[in-house]
Amino acid sequence: MDPNKVEDGDASGQELSMQRSRWATRKLTVKSSTMKRLSLIGRIHDRKGSTEKKRASGGSESLRQSQADGTQTDGAGGTSDEHSGAPRQVFFNIPLPPELKDDDGRPNTQYPRNKIRTAKYTPLSFVPKNLWFQFHNVANIFFLFLVILVIFPIFGGVNPGLNAVPLIFIIVVTAIKDAIEDYRRTILDIQLNNAPVHRLVGWDNVNVEQDNVSLWRRFKKANTRIFGTVWHAIEGLWKKPEAEEAAQKKGGAHRDPRISIQTTHTPWEDMGTPATRDSFVSAREEIQMTPVPSPLPRSNKMELPPNIDAATASPADRANAMAMQDVKGDLVNHERPVSGQARFHKDHWKSLVVGDFVRIYNDDEIPADIIILSTSDPDGACYVETKNLDGETNLKIRSALRCGRTIKHARDCERAEFMVEAEAPQPNLYKFNGAIKWRQKVPWDLDGEPQEMSEAITIDNMVLRGCHLRNTEWALGVVVYTGHDTKIMMNAGITPSKRARIARELNFNVICNFGVLLVMCLIAAIANGIAWAQHDASLAWFEYGPPGGTPGLTGFVNFWAAVIQFQNLVPISLYISLEIVRTLQAYFIYSDLGMYYEKLDQPCIPKSWNISDDVGQIEYIFSDKTGTLTQNVMEFKKATINGQPYGEAYTEAQAGMNKRLGIDVAAEAAEVRAEIARAKERALKGLRQLHDNPYLHDEDLTFVAPDFVDDLAGKHGVEQQRANEHFMLALALCHTVITEKELGDKPKIIFKAQSPDEAALVATARDMGFTVLGMHNDSIHLNVMGEERNYPVLNTIEFNSSRKRMSSIVRMPDGRIILFCKGADSVIYSRLKKGEQKELRLETAKHLEMFAVEGLRTLCIAERELSEQEYLEWRKEHDVAARSMENREERLEEVADKIEQDLTLLGGTAIEDRLQDGVPDTIALLGDAGIKLWVLTGDKVETAINIGFSCNLLNNDMDLLRLQVNEDESGESSEDEYLKLAEEELDRCLKVFNMTGSDEELKKAKKDHEPPAPTHGIVIDGYTLRWVLSDALKQKFLLLCKQCRSVLCCRVSPAQKAAVVSMVKNGLDVMTLSIGDGANDVAMIQEADVGVGIAGEEGRQAVMSSDYAIAQFRFLQRLVLVHGRWSYRRLAESISNFFYKNMVWTWSVFWYQAFCNFDISYIFDYTYILMFNLFFTSVPVILMGVLDQDVSDSVSLAVPQLYRRGIERLEWTQTKFWAYMVDGIYQSIMSFFIPYIFVILTTAASENGLDVAERTRLGAYIAHPAVLTINMYILINTYRWDWLILLVVAISDLFIFFWTGIFTSFTYAGPFYKVAPEIYGELTFWMAFIVTPTICLLPRIVIKCIQKQRFPYDVDIIREQVSRGMYKDIGPPVGQTDKVSEGLPEASSGSSRSSKTSGGRKAKHAQYASVDEDRRPIYPPSVATHNTRTQNGSDGTNYTMHDRDRMSTDMRREDELTQDAPVRPSIDRARPSYDRIRMSMDRIRPSFEASNDFTSAARLSRIESSHSTHGVGGASASGQRRFNLNTVRKRGLSAFSKKSVDP
Repeated sequence: MDPNKVEDGDASGQELSMQRSRWATRKLTVKSSTMKRLSLIGRIHDRKGSTEKKRASGGSESLRQSQADGTQTDGAGGTSDEHSGAPRQVFFNIPLPPELKDDDGRPNTQYPRNKIRTAKYTPLSFVPKNLWFQFHNVANIFFLFLVILVIFPIFGGVNPGLNAVPLIFIIVVTAIKDAIEDYRRTILDIQLNNAPVHRLVGWDNVNVEQDNVSLWRRFKKANTRIFGTVWHAIEGLWKKPEAEEAAQKKGGAHRDPRISIQTTHTPWEDMGTPATRDSFVSAREEIQMTPVPSPLPRSNKMELPPNIDAATASPADRANAMAMQDVKGDLVNHERPVSGQARFHKDHWKSLVVGDFVRIYNDDEIPADIIILSTSDPDGACYVETKNLDGETNLKIRSALRCGRTIKHARDCERAEFMVEAEAPQPNLYKFNGAIKWRQKVPWDLDGEPQEMSEAITIDNMVLRGCHLRNTEWALGVVVYTGHDTKIMMNAGITPSKRARIARELNFNVICNFGVLLVMCLIAAIANGIAWAQHDASLAWFEYGPPGGTPGLTGFVNFWAAVIQFQNLVPISLYISLEIVRTLQAYFIYSDLGMYYEKLDQPCIPKSWNISDDVGQIEYIFSDKTGTLTQNVMEFKKATINGQPYGEAYTEAQAGMNKRLGIDVAAEAAEVRAEIARAKERALKGLRQLHDNPYLHDEDLTFVAPDFVDDLAGKHGVEQQRANEHFMLALALCHTVITEKELGDKPKIIFKAQSPDEAALVATARDMGFTVLGMHNDSIHLNVMGEERNYPVLNTIEFNSSRKRMSSIVRMPDGRIILFCKGADSVIYSRLKKGEQKELRLETAKHLEMFAVEGLRTLCIAERELSEQEYLEWRKEHDVAARSMENREERLEEVADKIEQDLTLLGGTAIEDRLQDGVPDTIALLGDAGIKLWVLTGDKVETAINIGFSCNLLNNDMDLLRLQVNEDESGESSEDEYLKLAEEELDRCLKVFNMTGSDEELKKAKKDHEPPAPTHGIVIDGYTLRWVLSDALKQKFLLLCKQCRSVLCCRVSPAQKAAVVSMVKNGLDVMTLSIGDGANDVAMIQEADVGVGIAGEEGRQAVMSSDYAIAQFRFLQRLVLVHGRWSYRRLAESISNFFYKNMVWTWSVFWYQAFCNFDISYIFDYTYILMFNLFFTSVPVILMGVLDQDVSDSVSLAVPQLYRRGIERLEWTQTKFWAYMVDGIYQSIMSFFIPYIFVILTTAASENGLDVAERTRLGAYIAHPAVLTINMYILINTYRWDWLILLVVAISDLFIFFWTGIFTSFTYAGPFYKVAPEIYGELTFWMAFIVTPTICLLPRIVIKCIQKQRFPYDVDIIREQVSRGMYKDIGPPVGQTDKVSEGLPEASSGSSRSSKTSGGRKAKHAQYASVDEDRRPIYPPSVATHNTRTQNGSDGTNYTMHDRDRMSTDMRREDELTQDAPVRPSIDRARPSYDRIRMSMDRIRPSFEASNDFTSAARLSRIESSHSTHGVGGASASGQRRFNLNTVRKRGLSAFSKKSVDP
């Protein structure tokens, strides 16, 4: 056989089999490096894993070792290609080598179980672990010490048991709260670990020891069963009906089990062409295949054996080696006997181990990292949804190994003999290096020894845990990584234990109070010791000597007695109250209807109850893009075909542009909504008249264009009719979508695509009557206006990020061969046939510009008719390139580039990437509040920039600084060179702000909380982020980002997201919040101070690891600006008042000690001491922490600047703390000495001979005015005086009278008996009761009046305005309605329509993106440098305008050229949407031209073909050059700005 032979195509025009060319859409790391990078993933591996520590190789421990040895992580957060740890070797039906066994013959490599735990506790570890966390609190240790002290009677303790109750209460309540929080995570873990999977059983997996369950694991299992049984028994008391219903469902499921394909007998019948089979046995046992087109460019031939050097081998060896390439690899050893007992059995995820065979079915979630051996597709293709990994819902293609595609049944798995070599586990989601090796007999030597064969394994052959299998009946593979070795778990990190910032800072204040307490106790001890040492004092005559035996020892004992009596200086009641306050705050957040999403029945769920005050101090928000800011729903809105614009739409960008002009957008939107509704009715009516399309559903129509329907019907001429038909045919033929048909009264065709843009294009073609029914035998089956047609697809050249286009070569029914090409506008324009379609190109470019101004993503459609000879010559080159072993992808791209030339423009499309409702408004409000929002996304740079403009993060007044370090594909650059390049980039950008990145600048930045000027933004990719996050450059990068209003980090891994959050949080000492919706966001959610998960319709992985769960991004404004600000202010005020009131009470006791030689006598009755923090004063301060409002929620959202006090952390400061402490000491002096003076003036005596000067009666004189003073002080510091707070304060004040009257009426009161009638009957008591609070509160009232009059806070000014009625017209907050965009027209598509307003309330805010019109972006045209609305990464951002004069000259020259050209007649008709946006553009065009990067639509028309213009294989025309973005960068110019960033 001749391996170099290339089959000629059929010269007669016979159909050729389809081939598809595809390239990797990610950037792979070529060069490995040696820099130690623990900042990204080091913390991820600091997890518990006792079994992993025993591994010799192949596990996370190996990865840690490789990092310690200097392995560098790549740009996506993983490690490089080289690992210092030994690679993992997994054997299948081959005995383990001796070196991999221990002395007992067991495997010496142990792998982690597939059971995972994201919960912090287990039933066994809950008590000790929770106590350990709780006693991290310094105060709890102090209270425990006090409980121990009280046990000893010598220290004067009254009741040790009663004294321990508060500590026990706080610990139990906190433990219950922690248990409830962790219970939800535990339930999810149990569900996930027990999820079903079909695993091969009845065979010997040599890689693991069977039934290897240690004694410790058995003990833990037993405990889990015991605790689980007890809990379920308790739970069953109130969930019995639900349990019975679930049991019935479960029983029904068992009665109708899922039939396994492997256990079903396959009848003897002809299964297809025997030529495709390896043996008669496999032919008769073949499974019916799903007709899915192959996505693979690979030929099914083996690679050159590694031991053969093509350059030095002999001719015979070379001939054998080349012949080996034509051998079809087969892992199955057909001579191996089988037991027949192997079968695929339904098992749990947690039972999977490394080396298992598993079969995954359609829509199943992948349970581990699995290498695919075969699928239901004949070419080994399968489709996975990676939303849990990268947040994207579009499908990704994965392919089975070529050598494994014959493995389809359990018996095939028994016969397969092979070994997999895999790299050590690493968290890079986009890279995997491995190889599969086996021995196989060759056809020309069947009696000889089997030959060594191997095949490379890449990430394209692997499906990762957390993904979902889609549009594939089944896939069969082998497990290589389990549990915490899987990539998703390595990126997730461990569940942290978060404490609020105030709680952390409170430890310092508690220590300060310890210091004050120590001073007080020392004074008491020394004074009491001195008193006992005096022999001429009364103590020597009336007492029996010092209690301690000596004055010194007595003073020592007195010290600890003083600690017990003055313990309220560090109040345990504070911590109890804080737990109550935080719990009630969490309840009210949960109950807020403003954050309830009716569509999903989802309220805001606080999952961590103790950090609500942190939400009020957020300065940086880190957000994912897909599914968080956007709906990831693409809707086809407009098109331009043959120079005619079509489509009615009204986008947020257009509303923002009109708002700048002073137009009432709400009224305009209402009018437009009615217009679009009428237009949709006309369009649907016309489509029904034209063709009764069974696949057209009114709610799915997004392309509202009645004029298009008229032209499609031929009402304006045959030419436009044919143009529209051909355009829609191009959309229906140029794609790679998969069709799904839903049966019913009205059948429905659903499209699954790798890109949501592509699905939107094909769906619009369906709605217009050009329905893709599916693919069969390399042909696309269409229903064209009721007529079914078959179009053979000869080749598909797929899209990738560098090509920015895709093409399909199709044989038409008339025999013609046409290449359809769609892609970015600038890419298509550069490939148009030179000298033709000048007028059409200019007209189309203008339309694309207007579409982009509306915020739509633009795309161009073109075609080229090929002769038979042209195609056959190109096909030969393509086949040679596809078989090449070296630089295959580059050669394929060169070949594709040759045929994608001399194109004819058909038109363009405009697609709206729909944001979630209210996203622009929310971001604007958060920005006005002083919060900086960064976007961390795994998407492409261009896509992230587009979204940045749509949601108010970017605008045309900004200069975008592009940080990029290009990877050296040759692998010759060293690590130091990359670091140097990154540092040069940082220094270049820092010079813009006259900064150097010094330590002094960092200190200054930490103190500066002002938002940066909206003049600059930063865009950085994941590979560059890898270098700037190094220890040497991190500070410069942080300072640079601090100066920019917006930061977009693109193509970043989950670990890098967490690293960026950690850098900002720790580097600037600020409060951070992360928000996301997928498993790829878990790491940054856990790293941030506050993590928010969006409970989307498709995944809740982020929710389970978050602190708060919301349903929509827009609810974040209410969570942060309302509840967060309230909680922070309330808690800060409550803590200050708590310390104050305990200072008043404790120091009053201290002043009394001066009159009794500091012998620690109790001035208050013991019941007063108990009741003080229980009933007398605690309830008002708790109510303040729960319900106090300085302004309403509506005003909080109307004036978001009020939030800045939280960012600057001004509500809880050390100055405020000590001011309250000093105030408390002052009031304690007044509260003691004023009643003391009045008591001295009282001469009345009681029945038992004691006058009111007796200590407990003096205490009653002091306690009553002290309680009144404290409660009035709390009331003064409360902003909202409603009936509830007034009632609680009144009851608290009256309760001391009530308690004194009731308690002292019984003889049980002892010396306190009859105190109430004695003191209440004294005038001096009532005089003290009135005078004391007045004198105590007077300074506070005076200071407050001066502050509010002369030095008012922002909130004081706003409250004054509210009292004057300035905010009476504002409606309910935005969050209280499901439809934020009340003024926006209802979307044409039913799938994107906003849900109905909850409760019929009207939105408060305008529906459009900005509160401040200056923040509203003006979108440049489609090839503008900032906002290119092009599909899948248009490189329109590469074009910058550096010479305005030359541009104007070129435009005039272009106009002159087109004046003499024949003018195409335009169709005169009303086009409301087109005319509306055209008028808006004309009015604001001067601002466009004055903007930094304005680029006229004429720019597109001047882009001529820079490649071949002389047919296939021709040379480039002289004088033409290809635009190179790197050239711009090398000149020191910003790729996104006309301005040079060089000094």
